[in-house]
Amino acid sequence: HPGVREARVVVREDAPGEKRLVAYLVGEAGAEEVRAYLRASLPEYMVPAAFVELEALPLTPNGKLDVRALPAPEYGAGEAGYVAPRTPTEEVLAGIWAEVLHLERVGVEEGFFELGGHSLLATQVVSRARQAFEVEVPLRALFEAPTVAALAGRIEALRGEGSGPVAPPMERVPREGPLPVSFAQQRLWVVDRLDPGSPAYNMPAALRLRGVLDTAALRASLDALVRRHEALRTTFAERGGVPVQVVHPAAPVELVELDLGALPEAEREAEAGRLAVAEALRPFDLARGPLLRSTLVRLGGEEHVLLFTLHHVVSDGWSTQVLVREVSAFYAAFSRGEEPRLPELPVQYADFAAWQRAWLAGGVLEAQVDFWRERLAGAPPLLEIPTDRPRTQAQGARTGTHRLTLPAEVSRALRALSRREGTTLFMTLLAGWQALLSKYSGQDDVVVGTPVAGRTRRETEGLIGFFVNMLALRGDLGGDPTWSELLGRVRETALGAYDHQELPFERLVEALDVERSLGHDPVFQVTFELERAAAHEGLALGEVGIEPLTAGAEIAKFDLDLGMEDGGERLEGTLLFREPLFEAQTVGRMAAHLEVLLGAMAAEPARRLSEVSLLRGAERVQVLRAWNATAQDFPRELCLHELVSAQAARTPDAVAVIHDGGSLSYAALDRGADRLAHLLRGRGVGPEVRVGIGMEKGAGMALAVLAVLKAGGAYVPIDPAYPEERIGYLLRDSGTALVLTQAQLAGRFSAGGVPVLAVEALQGELAAEPVGAPASGVAPENLAYVIYTSGSTGLPKGVAVPHRAVVNLATDMAARLGLRPEDRLLNFASLSFDVSVEEIFTAWSTGAAVVLSREELFAPGALRAAIEREGITSLELPSAYWAEW
Repeated sequence: HPGVREARVVVREDAPGEKRLVAYLVGEAGAEEVRAYLRASLPEYMVPAAFVELEALPLTPNGKLDVRALPAPEYGAGEAGYVAPRTPTEEVLAGIWAEVLHLERVGVEEGFFELGGHSLLATQVVSRARQAFEVEVPLRALFEAPTVAALAGRIEALRGEGSGPVAPPMERVPREGPLPVSFAQQRLWVVDRLDPGSPAYNMPAALRLRGVLDTAALRASLDALVRRHEALRTTFAERGGVPVQVVHPAAPVELVELDLGALPEAEREAEAGRLAVAEALRPFDLARGPLLRSTLVRLGGEEHVLLFTLHHVVSDGWSTQVLVREVSAFYAAFSRGEEPRLPELPVQYADFAAWQRAWLAGGVLEAQVDFWRERLAGAPPLLEIPTDRPRTQAQGARTGTHRLTLPAEVSRALRALSRREGTTLFMTLLAGWQALLSKYSGQDDVVVGTPVAGRTRRETEGLIGFFVNMLALRGDLGGDPTWSELLGRVRETALGAYDHQELPFERLVEALDVERSLGHDPVFQVTFELERAAAHEGLALGEVGIEPLTAGAEIAKFDLDLGMEDGGERLEGTLLFREPLFEAQTVGRMAAHLEVLLGAMAAEPARRLSEVSLLRGAERVQVLRAWNATAQDFPRELCLHELVSAQAARTPDAVAVIHDGGSLSYAALDRGADRLAHLLRGRGVGPEVRVGIGMEKGAGMALAVLAVLKAGGAYVPIDPAYPEERIGYLLRDSGTALVLTQAQLAGRFSAGGVPVLAVEALQGELAAEPVGAPASGVAPENLAYVIYTSGSTGLPKGVAVPHRAVVNLATDMAARLGLRPEDRLLNFASLSFDVSVEEIFTAWSTGAAVVLSREELFAPGALRAAIEREGITSLELPSAYWAEW
């Protein structure tokens, strides 16, 4: 900036665990001018939280900057911009903000998010306001009214009109009898009963320690932690078919010590990683405990790895931060020979569980359930993302991991977009994730799960326990919205969900009465989470430094689990996936496509989703050019039946059809089809006229198919075993002019109102028909056949296929399969008319024979004999048949 002569930006920690950038300025430009200048080109997290104007930077006697002499800043607005609270409500709120944000003071016109607030801190503000004003303050209110003055107005309005029932205070309950479990604990207890010892809900934390470690102080710290938190000495028993909490007296914590000092230095890291993974995957026994394990691995010298593993039933991500923070505080005191002085916990986790079950009942529960039932009404039960392997009832715990990093310019642009659109970074990234899932699945209705801390009461903020809840965020991508429109929809969805986050996901599933499946999770199968940088960074055990260490034992609890981290210049993420469903390269491609979408969103928020392509560079060339470079010559002027006639002219005596122990030569097939074609011409069959064929598989069916085509018509396969209603629908929908069938099946088609011809009854008329193919006038553009879908998702839909398309495919198949006249194609996909017409004509056009089997050929011995007798080289078998073999 031209008005800044000198500047220095430092990281200050004026409150424990709260680091902030502070700028010290020397020059003519004022703090607010420089702040505005920086915001025009930097992401919000890089703009200093405070600016201090100085006459000169303090220097040491050696002429270097004296960092210790830099004065502590006053965070928030400067004197000129500071507006003091004017009402009691504003005064209380300003105090709450200052406490949560660790600021000296907060002006009533300052923005919460501009002061460094985020959604987790917003939850703390709301919980304190709820307690202070005895009114239900929705989290949405803070997003919509992000200054003290605006939020105070909302709260005063709520107090005037009454905002619904206020939750009772959380109090300690007697410990004489069994203690109830929370709803979330009950679900995990049931999961553990179904799959005992599964590591899916283990929560590992690995820390690298550098410095001289006092092991005795560490042990004392762990003992103090377990004394302080009942959840860490809780097990679960069954009483009358339901689980209860059993809180045990405090006892010394086992700290397993392992020394890798004897190993070569190059092997220690690898062995420590192996031990961390093994420990993270070791099962827990919920009935016996303990549900906290700790291991200390000495690498050598002054370097250790400290491993904590907890079961999710007594812990969550927030709890891990509490654990590390308090162990650090305990250790600092014990290592100095002092008694730790942590404030007493107002309640324990068992008190929360009792409060939750008492509060979430009656009208309160009904209101929460009604909201979610309305929000999720009609939502698809399964997100139909194409998988590399089919779903099974036991997906297993095998997990793959893909790391992704967004470019710095994209990360900055997404933060700037969030500020402009009035969304949080979480909402912006969620919109991109849901847009990708929509493109992959082809669904405009996408439900994604996200974890929330679940600590909506101030009393729970310092507890270790299982508070985290899952919210179902339903994305509406219908109508081809612009990115800006989608961000608005996501914002409303997220704020509504935040205001109703009290309902445990377990109760939601019960209330929705969704159909349960062992093959997929209920309500949603994909999740998203945005995390801040690890809260234990910068902490220490006395003089021992702490660094987070990746344990490498992450387990996917859903099909796809995207976790992003906001803690640096570039947004980073981890995409966990179930290996039984997805290949690693598929997920890697998905992550690359997510980056494309997020970049497009940040660059052009006014564009519609349909205008954004997922393909870039080499992938675009491969998909659009290389994979589509399939052009080849084929006889464009011929119709399908003409391929057979040409082959009959070349090899008249070769076997064309094998059926019921007999066979039919090409000459006989072609001659028989010609006569029937003449008869059909006399009955009005010609180009575009549909003829239904409802026959059992055999020579008669082969002749009928070929005859309809030679007459110029298009055939419609109709399985005689279909229900009468379906047969009637197919006849009406296809516009069938007549039906060819067999005498014993004629009654199946009589209700359709269409003329029915039994081929056996036509033998006299056929003998009188002329030799040679009739002149039908059919062209390659005319229909060859109409085939119907199963109708499993609604009414069956007919697919109309012209001659040229089938000739193209049959020519290509013949070339790819390399069929020869001496080959045999055995086709018995089923006894019903389920024959692939392309396969039949591919075989016939190359002089091969088609075997149309009878039911007895389904006996494995008979099939082997047929294979050996006929020299069959190609088989098409139903999966049930392979299972029998």
